[in-house]
Amino acid sequence: MKTINVTDTVQYIGVDDKTIDLFESQYVVPNGVSYNSYVILDEKTAVMDSVDARGTKEWFANLEHALDGRTPDYLVVNHLEPDHAGNIQRFMEKYPKAQLVTNQRALSMLPQFFSMDMSGRSVVVKEGDELSLGSHLLTFVMAPMVHWPEVMVTYEKTEKVLFSADAFGKFGALDADEAWTCEARRYFINIVGKYGAQVQALLKKAKELDIRFICPLHGPVLSGDLSVYLEKYDIWSSYRPEDEGIVIACASVHGNTKAAAKELAAILEEKGAKKVSFFDLARDDMAEALEDAFRYDKMVLASTTYDAGLFPGMESFLARLKSKNYQKRTVGLIENGSWAPMAGKLMKDCLSQMKEITLAEPVVTIKSTLNAQSREQLEQLADALLN
Repeated sequence: MKTINVTDTVQYIGVDDKTIDLFESQYVVPNGVSYNSYVILDEKTAVMDSVDARGTKEWFANLEHALDGRTPDYLVVNHLEPDHAGNIQRFMEKYPKAQLVTNQRALSMLPQFFSMDMSGRSVVVKEGDELSLGSHLLTFVMAPMVHWPEVMVTYEKTEKVLFSADAFGKFGALDADEAWTCEARRYFINIVGKYGAQVQALLKKAKELDIRFICPLHGPVLSGDLSVYLEKYDIWSSYRPEDEGIVIACASVHGNTKAAAKELAAILEEKGAKKVSFFDLARDDMAEALEDAFRYDKMVLASTTYDAGLFPGMESFLARLKSKNYQKRTVGLIENGSWAPMAGKLMKDCLSQMKEITLAEPVVTIKSTLNAQSREQLEQLADALLN
């Protein structure tokens, strides 16, 4: 059983999941993930979102412990994705007098997930609507496409708590011994990163609120100097580089392209590069490679030619970069091909579909293995990236 006081009247009743292998069936979560839920205790009680069906039993135990014999009046649904909405129907069946509070878009989507008709037990809210619990006052703020179309966030005015849905979340169970930034960045880029403009719109609304606590649906409750978290979100959602550094992402069949990429990394370090981050796209976590691609201001893509196209790892990586709105970066290219190198042209074609990408010259061309000419090109590319 886990209940944590956010304030004297706002309690965390979420669940840690340390048995999940892949979040959203694609992201490695070595320290698990938390499904967050909260309850506000007042003259009327409001439960803020439910949790994934994987945490049903523990969540209801936490809820009952927090309620201490009381009956909840409301279930506020900020986000309808199954990892947060997995127990809506069970909650409504268990507490037949409770009302569901959400927006019209979410209400219209409920039948896609649940067989129970909840329209007669729903309070439909829109931008700026308020709901009094007694001494607590909830204000509802729409946040469409952060990162589903029905998303809203809820601001509690009395204790200045923002229930932020998926915004400001991170991978990792609550007891994970790790800094917030790294796993919050990987979470943001991979889960929310496509919708930078919508996050910017939410940040603009948040600036008008006096916030003491941010209660996300994944990861820890944020308090103290919130400007640290707001600044990170502003950087990430505007696609600005966060740090100086060079990411090298390679896709290699027999190891020759990887050897060239490793040699470039060594040259860059010898020439004084502040940070070089290296990824083998066939073996390393691609979500982490994507995170670093957005974190640093420069990148090198190194790929062999495969079936007259790109090696699958590079093809997938470039598709993900485009999907998440990669932009405002300098990129260098290394291509390899034993008889007809095509990777450089194909990578250029992909990058041309992204905004504000500057190509560093020269494109390094390798035919099977490095030679004196291609090594000289590596030196020239290193100089171009560092100047």
